[in-house]
Amino acid sequence: MEQKPWGGVFDQATDRRVEQFTESISFDRRLYRHDISGSIAHAEMLAAVGLISDEECRQIVATLRAIGVEIDEGRFEFRTEWEDIHMHIERALIERLGDVGKKLHTARSRNDQVSTDLRLWVRDAIDRIDSALIALQKAFVNRCPGDADVVIPAYTHLRRAQPVLAAHCWLAYCEKFERDRSRLADCRKRVNVLSLGAAALAGTSLPIDRRFVAARLGFDDVAANSLDVSSDRDFAIEFVFCLCLIAEHLSGWAEEWILWSGVEFNMLDLPQAFCTGSSIMPQKVNPDVLELIRGKTARVVGALQTLLVLVKGLPLAYNRDLQEDKLPLFDAFDTVESCLTLAAPLVAGAELKRESIAAQLDRGYLDATTLMEHFIRRGMPQRAAHHAVGKLVKIAMQQNLPLAALPIEQFRDVDPGLDEGIYQVLGAANAVAVMQSEGSTGPEQVRAQIARWQQRLD
Repeated sequence: MEQKPWGGVFDQATDRRVEQFTESISFDRRLYRHDISGSIAHAEMLAAVGLISDEECRQIVATLRAIGVEIDEGRFEFRTEWEDIHMHIERALIERLGDVGKKLHTARSRNDQVSTDLRLWVRDAIDRIDSALIALQKAFVNRCPGDADVVIPAYTHLRRAQPVLAAHCWLAYCEKFERDRSRLADCRKRVNVLSLGAAALAGTSLPIDRRFVAARLGFDDVAANSLDVSSDRDFAIEFVFCLCLIAEHLSGWAEEWILWSGVEFNMLDLPQAFCTGSSIMPQKVNPDVLELIRGKTARVVGALQTLLVLVKGLPLAYNRDLQEDKLPLFDAFDTVESCLTLAAPLVAGAELKRESIAAQLDRGYLDATTLMEHFIRRGMPQRAAHHAVGKLVKIAMQQNLPLAALPIEQFRDVDPGLDEGIYQVLGAANAVAVMQSEGSTGPEQVRAQIARWQQRLD
């Protein structure tokens, strides 16, 4: 039991089955860089306040960095009985420095140590996801100039509704991902609070300087209550919630492009490098990447549910239950990052099927709403205009004609003062051209939005 950092009060060795059951090194080893960074800052603080000497600090820091290099290069031994990454690094330090290595854990507990490591990891994870979101936004924005003249049908209830510019659709996704980035930035503020110095739960009687450590590690503040921060995992749960919404947005995009790329919609060609085939049907080009992005959303949502249930009913301060926070956290991050990594090049490589889109664009009476608004501009009440256009659509449907093919007399039955100018608002392309409200699909509005996004992402 002398090999255990907590073994002094124990008479019996730990059952091997317990070591297997309680270990976390199999998954928390990915925190090693953050553990080493936190330990270096802690050692420098101990030297600054006189709890260790400058020479002892120098030895500890140099050895910690050497251990980090060994882990980087795959030369470091991991063993189940050494429990977690924190004990692995501290044990290696003590093996090399003896009593000097034993001084590193002065004024800290694994409770505040693991919380600090996790906050450092989440902070880095937020920054990586944010960068991946920017790359995806750029992929959509970069499509806009080349697709600027393409009018596509937009849908409500999966039924054709009104025409929009394709670029308007691409920028809609940019808005969703921008909200995701905003949530991540807000979450990062609550992540970026130093736990170290809370010790086990009550703080310490030793003269530490928490602000020193916070500055070294780039934290904005220190946790105000040692009892609270020992058990706080709000920051991890909030991060996974942010990941859930990103995954949901990706899933909605994937679903739309799966539909668009099928023969029924026939609007989009996916890059074959991001598709797979069938083992039995030679003609198949399946959108497997998009389907998996849609499917993996379930894992991320499941991770959030796991974390919410994990902390339900936990009393104050640290409980070993919290060891289980890392697997769902890591998996949610890995899943979303991998989806984002594939999403950006997939967006860049897809091609709109312009001829097919144009051939079927005037199906579905996409210009009906614009016609109604034309009557409104001429003084007709909205409800009356809605009813009148509905009748015109019914007439056109009975004759299997678009609205633009109806004779002027049909329109004059609704408004006798109409002239041939009515046809300037009919047809999908005309219906888009007359849009003018801020944020609409009108060409001027869309050009302004493209310019704004290009400037924002430059």
